[in-house]
Amino acid sequence: MDLIIPKGFEIGHYNDEYTGVSVILAKNGAVAGCDQRGGAPGTRETDLLQTEKMMQKINAVVLAGGSAYGLEASCGVMEYLKSKGYGYKTAGKIVPIVSSAVIFDLNQKDYHWPTAEYGFKACENASRTPTFGNIGAGRGATVGKIRGLKCACKSGIGAATVKVTGVTVTAIVVVNALGDVYDGEEIIAGAKGKNGFINTEKCLAECDVSRLLFGANTTIGCVITDANINKIGANKLASIAHNGLARAIRPVHTDYDGDTVFCMASGKKTVVNFAILQSATVEATRQAIVNAATLDTEYEVLYDDFEQDEDEE
Repeated sequence: MDLIIPKGFEIGHYNDEYTGVSVILAKNGAVAGCDQRGGAPGTRETDLLQTEKMMQKINAVVLAGGSAYGLEASCGVMEYLKSKGYGYKTAGKIVPIVSSAVIFDLNQKDYHWPTAEYGFKACENASRTPTFGNIGAGRGATVGKIRGLKCACKSGIGAATVKVTGVTVTAIVVVNALGDVYDGEEIIAGAKGKNGFINTEKCLAECDVSRLLFGANTTIGCVITDANINKIGANKLASIAHNGLARAIRPVHTDYDGDTVFCMASGKKTVVNFAILQSATVEATRQAIVNAATLDTEYEVLYDDFEQDEDEE
C-alpha cells in the first residue's frame, strides 16, 4: 500500500551508528492527543495534551532513542522551530510546543543518545517524502528481548497509510518491544532460539524467563491525519491506536515497556464517520509495526494532493 504524508506534516530523521531521532513536524500546528501505556515510559509534554488542558495545538512530535537522555533532542527541535518563527506566541515570545517519547537503546558499553543537535538536523532533513527502516529513532531498535539482546531481532521505524472516506490516516511507529511481532498469527520478528522463534508469550506463561530488563524496551509512535477533529477525537485515536499494537505485538504494554502513541490532526478533511476513522487508525498502526520489524524501506511516498496551502507557497 502506498504511503501518504498528509498535507501540513513533514517527517525527518537523523542518526549516528547507534541511535537517532525522528521528528514529525506540523509547523503551523496540529490538534494533538496522547495515550501512554506500559510501566516504563519516557515522555515529555504529554500532560498538556489532556482534553481539559488549555493548549489546543502542538508543533512537533519527537521520537528518539537514548532513553531519558534522548529527550534532549526535543530542545533542538524547539530551537529549529523558534528560528523559523513557528510556535505558541505569548508575551512577545515564541514557544514551540513539542511533545516527545523515547525508547531504550543504550545497548553499548558507552553512552550514546540523540542530542539537541540531532533534533535540529532531523528538522532540517524533514520533508513529505521520507524514508523508513533502520534509521532515525529506529536505528537502535530491537524486538524480542526476553532472553537478552543476543536472541533479539533487529527492528526500526515503520509507517503505513489507510485512507477512508477521503481522510488519510498514517501511522509512524518505532518498535523496540519486549514481545514478538506478528503478522496475523505468524511471528515475523522476536526472540530466537536454536530452532527459530521461541514465542515470548509462551515463555512467560511457563515462567521461562532469563533476562528481563526493566524499562529496556518500548514501542512509540504517532498517528498523523488530515481529519478535522478536536482534542477529544485526537486522544481517542491515540488510544485506539494501541489496539494496533496489541494486534501486532505479543505481549504488549508490559511493565518492561513504556508504550506511547501520539495523534496529530491537521483538520483539513471532514470526518464522515468517526468509527471508520478509528478502524483505519488501528490497521495503519498494525501495518506500520509490521513494516518496522521487517525493515521494509521500499515505500512509494505520495503527496495527498498537489494544491498548495497559502503557507506553503
